[in-house]
Amino acid sequence: MTGQSEFDDKERRALFGSHATLYGDGRPGYPPEVFDHLQTLCNLRSGCQLLEIGPGAGQATGPLLDAGAEVHAVEVGDEFQTLLTTRFSNRKFTVSSGEFETIDLVPNSFDLVAAATSFHWIAPDQGLDRVAQVLKPGGWLALWWNHYGDPDRRDLFREAIGPLLELHAPQFTESVTGGAGIGAHPYAIDTDARVGEIDRNGNFEPVHHVQIPWTATQTTSEIQRFLGSLSHWMALDPTTRTTLLAAVGDLVDNKFSGAVDRPFLTAVYAARRV
Repeated sequence: MTGQSEFDDKERRALFGSHATLYGDGRPGYPPEVFDHLQTLCNLRSGCQLLEIGPGAGQATGPLLDAGAEVHAVEVGDEFQTLLTTRFSNRKFTVSSGEFETIDLVPNSFDLVAAATSFHWIAPDQGLDRVAQVLKPGGWLALWWNHYGDPDRRDLFREAIGPLLELHAPQFTESVTGGAGIGAHPYAIDTDARVGEIDRNGNFEPVHHVQIPWTATQTTSEIQRFLGSLSHWMALDPTTRTTLLAAVGDLVDNKFSGAVDRPFLTAVYAARRV
């Protein structure tokens, strides 16, 4: 996901680990249709041996466990590891510290490898090769991302926040039109690129791709927590971030009476290991 900040990937990724509670409170989960799709297509079931890459605060982990999977997670953030261990202490869940590309994992040991809004932190070729290594023959890869916008539906909040970003964070100006300034980065819905990466890898059968539209109602405080959880907002200096989030609060309170409906998409890419 390029063009969102001046930090390289590892530096921006580290911001999440130092704001684990903010991330957990601010990010919405995923629509239930995602997990229905995985159960129908990817053999997500009771006893499924599932590796989750970069679970963060566990927005996807809970539903995966609810579907019966035994989840082993790989997470780089110490604060996230603590949060996850506490949250899922009585579930069939373990978490290991490290980067997916280099951590020690048993080959051919997982039925499903899943990454929810996290695989963009990994070089595609290296990451897909590693996925193929740890999957059982016939096992599934499932990658999905929330896209906080929908090109086919109007987003009144996105329209209204543009002038605030231009005033307080002009470095976001180019991203306002595309929506990246409020999390709607085109990476998730660049279907040709995402499918092409998997197809070219050669370790997987043809990709199954779906886009799931949904609507989230966000209150003033929920929108403030959501925006504060985005890495390029975390990277703002504290004074600017505080001022901007306060202005967003005033906007939602005064223009939208304290809550606004947001059109979102979740893009899912799934492929079976040959």
